[in-house]
Amino acid sequence: MSGTTTAAARCRRETGPGANRWVVLIVLCVSLLLVALDATVLHVAVPAVTEDLKPGAIELLWIVDIYPLVCASLLILFGTLGDRVGRRRILLLGYGFFGVASGIAALADSAQVLIGARALLGVGGAMIMPATLSILRQVFPDRRERALAIGIWSAVAAVGAAVGPLLGGFLLEHFWWGSVFLINIPLMLISLPVGRLLLPESKGDRDGPWDVVGALMAAAGLFGAVLGVKRLGGGEPPLSPFTVVPLVVGAALLVAFVRRQRRRAHPLVDLRMFARPAFSTSVGCIVLAMLALVGLELIAAQYLQLVLGLSPLETGLRLLPLTIAAMAAGLVGSHMLHRFGPRRMVVFGFCLTAGSVVTLTAMGAEDNTGLLLFGFVLLGFGLETTLFGAYESMLSEAPQEQAGGAAAIGETSYQLGAGIGIALLGSVMNAAYAPGLSSVPGVPASASGAAGHSLGEAYEVAARLGGAPGAALRHAARDSFVHGLHVTLLVSAGLLMLGAVMALRLPRVMECEGPAAGLAEVPAPREAAESRVSA
Repeated sequence: MSGTTTAAARCRRETGPGANRWVVLIVLCVSLLLVALDATVLHVAVPAVTEDLKPGAIELLWIVDIYPLVCASLLILFGTLGDRVGRRRILLLGYGFFGVASGIAALADSAQVLIGARALLGVGGAMIMPATLSILRQVFPDRRERALAIGIWSAVAAVGAAVGPLLGGFLLEHFWWGSVFLINIPLMLISLPVGRLLLPESKGDRDGPWDVVGALMAAAGLFGAVLGVKRLGGGEPPLSPFTVVPLVVGAALLVAFVRRQRRRAHPLVDLRMFARPAFSTSVGCIVLAMLALVGLELIAAQYLQLVLGLSPLETGLRLLPLTIAAMAAGLVGSHMLHRFGPRRMVVFGFCLTAGSVVTLTAMGAEDNTGLLLFGFVLLGFGLETTLFGAYESMLSEAPQEQAGGAAAIGETSYQLGAGIGIALLGSVMNAAYAPGLSSVPGVPASASGAAGHSLGEAYEVAARLGGAPGAALRHAARDSFVHGLHVTLLVSAGLLMLGAVMALRLPRVMECEGPAAGLAEVPAPREAAESRVSA
């Protein structure tokens, strides 16, 4: 019998019978589906919201961005609070926040009310996301079963992200824009009593006071950092005070938070977890994978609509194979992890994704359906393979009593990677795109400068110019965008290969965590950790 098989058998022997753990997984997946849907369902409703509520440009920006901003900034706060007061309690409270906020958002009669409701939705999402992962960590102590559960969990996340725009489009065709929020309420009304009845309560180490000041420092620091990164990704000048101030203040607060945690006897987040190579490497892999995914999806959507001239619905359908491939990777991820181990699985995922990105550099100004289908399938499967292996390794390396904090760190790295990806790859795209419009024959310099901001703006300028100059500008802008896309894809491929090198620090085989899988100074035997879980 091989070492991997022996370890797997030991995992099964050490695992006690979990009460209704697969039913618990279904409840947790419904929770995740709700949050994933709400993250994308508003995208198609933005035009209808704009027409009805007449928000200003800044208000519209906050309507879209306030949900992910609040959610990302509060993940550590609620993740660690769940370890202290009970993960099920925080999850059920998140259900309540989500339901109330959905009703307020659906009936909002002004942009300010909608912004407040979206912020409250972010609070609910920050309660739900880390709680689902930390409860999953508790009810599946067998690493092989937990890997299967994480695969199903991640497949549901992919479904929610893909179904959101499609469901939103269907509702908008038959109802008003507020209906995209009302779909949350019946799910919440079902999830609250079912969750209270079926979900187990679990808590972490309750020694020492909860660090309220540290939690607020982390929340404010993450809010500033994510806001600054989002502004960079939105095209704000890097030296703009609206970009620099949030970044500097956020970074300073996060540095102070880290120093505070190192000094405290009972820290909010035990930073010694990062001393474990598998944990810190997994977090870095999540950041790099999300950096590539979000930036590429954003640019791909622009390419499909502005270069190929597809409608939003056609664009969504073209990107659907990426989501289906990601679902498939999530469902087979447990088998891959058991057979190949975390290191080879994550390295393979990064390399496959890099290969798909290089393949997509063959995209040109003309539609190539077969190439796009092949590239998007490889991209979705490779990225989900990477994220699956990284999430599973991160959760398994964290001690059970720190499950909420570890899940919050993973979700925060996910959000930060997404924000950095939009900012970094968007900046690369703009730098490669703009020079191609500097000297278009017959086009004034002022028009070329305006066209260099984005392809959509270039088309507007070309329409105003008309005639031969307009046609020349339109053609040059399209070619420049395709060139910028190729450069961005190559940069992304380089970052993905960097992730593959980083993943070499992960464990070679999938081992069951031992009785002291946490930290050397924290005596956390399996029996003591499991005794904290009560049905």
